Amino acid sequence: MPPEDAPKNATKDVPGEARTGALLEPDPEILIQIARMKMPFGRYAGTRLIDLPEPYLVWFQNKGYPRGRLGELLETLYVIKANGLEALLAPMRDPSDPRYRETDPRDFREGDR
Repeated sequence: MPPEDAPKNATKDVPGEARTGALLEPDPEILIQIARMKMPFGRYAGTRLIDLPEPYLVWFQNKGYPRGRLGELLETLYVIKANGLEALLAPMRDPSDPRYRETDPRDFREGDR
């Protein structure tokens, strides 16, 4: 794009810290709600939002999010998962859940019984 076609004042309303590349801190309240809230309807009704599969979130991204707080949380979760930022959610997960073990439960070493 030629410089003359570039938008003027593209960073006019952006705070100085954001323009200089400072990292934005995630809102812990939103992350807590994503971890605790359960999907109220649909195929994954009763599933915690944090455990929704990415293809389901992509579907919402393409078809439209529900209105209200649920839609905001689903959109935030989509951005987190689509950008590989699941580490933000790791502290919110139940450590006893076998899906989130750091070691593969199928690993077997001689002497294990």
